[in-house]
Amino acid sequence: MIEIPSDLHPSLVPLVFLLGNWTGAGVADFPGEEKCNFGQEVAFTHDGRDFLEYTSHTWVLDSEGAKVRPLETESGYWRVDEDRKVEVVMVRDQGVVEIWYGELADQKPQIDLVTDAVARTAASGPYSGGKRLYGYVNSDLMWVGEKSTPEVELRPYMSAHLKKTVDPSEWVKDLKDLPDDGVAFFK
Repeated sequence: MIEIPSDLHPSLVPLVFLLGNWTGAGVADFPGEEKCNFGQEVAFTHDGRDFLEYTSHTWVLDSEGAKVRPLETESGYWRVDEDRKVEVVMVRDQGVVEIWYGELADQKPQIDLVTDAVARTAASGPYSGGKRLYGYVNSDLMWVGEKSTPEVELRPYMSAHLKKTVDPSEWVKDLKDLPDDGVAFFK
């Protein structure tokens, strides 16, 4: 169930399905880069202003699903206007800054984004732009990313399936009537 926080800026209600902490796994595959399975943690938070703050951490997984090493980190800010147009400013640890524009689908929690501007540091790898699709499907967050470089045309490179995670501090408010020793709860 999607809840709208009372302190959420009214303009962000169309993006409320993104709010929270998400964890899951996906696949990465792009010419010239390591093909791998990866784990991901994503957080969409707000502080009452007219944007969502976004952070994403990914890491390479071994064949057993254990973390091997960091893969990519992103952070940014998401906004939506009254016409359901979405804008995202994103920074990646690889030395890339992007401005994304897109829109919310009509009558469903889905966002299509495409890069409008890309700035790269001298240390970053080749990158020309990308597209992303985010969707809220059966209470899960799913996404697929496409990218292009001067040598490779736009093509899928990463996708993931994420499940909402709950901070234990959220459970505490539901434990008001739990006895001090906890044992009586099971009797």
